[in-house]
Amino acid sequence: MSRTSVLAAIAAAAFMMVGAFGTVSAADPGVVNGRIAFGTRANGTFQIETIMPNGSGLKAVTSGPALHLCAEYTPDGRNIVYCGNVESGAFELWTIKQNGGEPTQLTHFGGFATFPDVSPDGSKIAFAGFINEPANDQVFVVDAATGENPVQLTSCSAAHPDCFSSLPVWSPNGQRILFVHADGFDADEFPVNEQVWVANADGSGAHAITTGPEPKDQVADWSPDGTKIVFTRGWFGSEGIWTMNADGSGARQLTGCVGSDPTPCPGGDDWGSSWSPDGRQIVFLRDLTNVGIADRQVTLMNVDGSNLHAITTTPALHAVPSWQARGVAQGH
Repeated sequence: MSRTSVLAAIAAAAFMMVGAFGTVSAADPGVVNGRIAFGTRANGTFQIETIMPNGSGLKAVTSGPALHLCAEYTPDGRNIVYCGNVESGAFELWTIKQNGGEPTQLTHFGGFATFPDVSPDGSKIAFAGFINEPANDQVFVVDAATGENPVQLTSCSAAHPDCFSSLPVWSPNGQRILFVHADGFDADEFPVNEQVWVANADGSGAHAITTGPEPKDQVADWSPDGTKIVFTRGWFGSEGIWTMNADGSGARQLTGCVGSDPTPCPGGDDWGSSWSPDGRQIVFLRDLTNVGIADRQVTLMNVDGSNLHAITTTPALHAVPSWQARGVAQGH
């Protein structure tokens, strides 16, 4: 998603209640699934909340004015990294303890830093946006402890100077980064050739692992063992959740409408997927805004698409969920 489309999503989420953005966290391996974090629209803001996978224990983590989004657990599950426009209005990266408390601003670029994902060893954070002058999104990494020393990993070719790269996700072994890339935008501001890409951790060897005309937007995520990828595929209003092998082969649709169904999909727009730490479940958003219902629920299913059910129940607009690693004891 480009800066243009990200900003449009923010504005829609805040003022028209039709769009949102959130985390792109990779599933950190674990035996027990921990809490699930996500943004929730409330009184003109977005706040980060967490909930247990069975739908119990809903808890607010952030408070105050402005937007708090992009929640991503650190690999040990003890903290949450998120994006927010609290101080200057510029989106920066922030950290907070997983059970709430006083947040700490991590980056101070004055640019646009969103969609953080922490490397498996906890040393770096990948994010999307721009550092100085406004531009389409690119993928950067910074030092996780200081928020400094940004390194840009992606860029545009001469053939596609208006490209964007966004939604970065570290592989479980920390050797590769998954992201979404498009060649640019058409006259209606829709992405052109938006595909799931993968690159080495230093940005080298970047290449697409999906094809086809349908956009692949928010969001792709690795399975905890790194052999599978869950991703979103489809036109806006009729997206579905799919899985594939890590090399892009074996794509399989789990949710959503098919080509012969009406548009927008009457059952909702499914996007924002995240794999569980134990590898057995996938959480995502079922969005009904495109069929005229202001409701976007956090939804859970098994990795084969069975036992699909919402874990949030009160009508609300939620942002993309992130799963806590290893079921770390709450309160730490």
